[in-house]
Amino acid sequence: MAVEEKKLKIAFCIYRGNPYSGGQGVYTKYMTAALAARGHEVTIFSGPPYPELDDRCELVKVESLDVYRGGDSIRVPRLSEVRSLADLYEFLLTLSGSFCEPKAFGLRLKTHLIPRIHEFDIIHDNQSLNSTLTKVSKRLKPVVTAIHHPITVDRRLDLASAKGLVRRFGVWRWYGFVRSQVRAARKAQQIITVSETSKVDVVKEMGARPENIEVVHVGVDTKIFHPIEGATRRSHRIVTTSSADVVLKGLIYLAKAALILKEEFPDLEVKVLGTPRGDSEVHRFVSENGLGEIFDFVGRVTQDEMVRLYSESTVAVVPSIYEGFSFPSIEAMACGVPLVATYGGAIPEVVGVDGSCAILVPTRDDVALSEAIRTLFNDAELRSTLAANGLSRVFERYTWDRCAEQVERIYARILSDHDGRENDYEVVRD
Repeated sequence: MAVEEKKLKIAFCIYRGNPYSGGQGVYTKYMTAALAARGHEVTIFSGPPYPELDDRCELVKVESLDVYRGGDSIRVPRLSEVRSLADLYEFLLTLSGSFCEPKAFGLRLKTHLIPRIHEFDIIHDNQSLNSTLTKVSKRLKPVVTAIHHPITVDRRLDLASAKGLVRRFGVWRWYGFVRSQVRAARKAQQIITVSETSKVDVVKEMGARPENIEVVHVGVDTKIFHPIEGATRRSHRIVTTSSADVVLKGLIYLAKAALILKEEFPDLEVKVLGTPRGDSEVHRFVSENGLGEIFDFVGRVTQDEMVRLYSESTVAVVPSIYEGFSFPSIEAMACGVPLVATYGGAIPEVVGVDGSCAILVPTRDDVALSEAIRTLFNDAELRSTLAANGLSRVFERYTWDRCAEQVERIYARILSDHDGRENDYEVVRD
């Protein structure tokens, strides 16, 4: 059969798209740019905070009550802001203590995406997992759904760490949206996930069908994340990234490791890139144990500042209990920083289980973490070897163009199936 040659018109949906909102925002920024670079027309439907996008992409702002505009703290909206049923839904769920953005975003898509559905060849949902897109996939257009890791893992870890019935109820209420996301995952036409570990967990935790899931590793922008020539590394400086102060990031274990190391290394520094809450467990531990001069909570930084801090650090640490992929790991490796990381989730898959690119330690083990950091502080040759191997692994495996090429193939197959034809639809570029 003849091969149909065309560029695609893609609707990319994300309930909050800013790259500083975490991995989903980073994925939005770079995946859409890579698809546009390969010749496709990409329109992003995003709730606030809005994404940073390539000039070739169109942004459709799906406005909301934006109850998190001040950061991690919840802004209680005024009743006067409620102007639609979606606003009322978001308002009431916010008052009840539930995280409502994914479901409210799905309601708003009905008025933003559906009237334009005929313009697009395919829909790419970035983990909003809402009933609107489930209906679209059944009746109107094929939908590819990205799930970075099952949110059920976050819920389980947060419930386990919550103390007292009131706090546990609050956590349970916050994760009320998970039930609808699990239903959407089970009905998903095609799921893309970022690691084999996440694939196993999406099947186990969410009940998705394994035959409907494909693994596509994500990438890192090596034009931004790269070693800075001539940068001076500070002795005994640790850098870590924590986009949000949540249990699964394991930052408390790095703080406990620093407490072990501080007497041996009086000039020890820990740079935390991100915005943990001021009343968090980590802040309390740092304050109670005299680590205030060691821990520097840098807050939100630009990518250039992040690269500079990586390049000036002796060791990068990823202390996570669980990662569906691990953007911090590949960003550190791309900057040529020797890495200490845990066996949490997909991290060994990402950095390699053979130890050639990172020292891997058990999760929740501050002693093992301190020993690995001490080893790298004292061994310049090992630091150099890990840094070089990590950099090579990034260029071999984790580029956004490679990622977009794999997604293209998935689009082509899904479109072929949707049109009822086998192997007669191929995506090509000029």
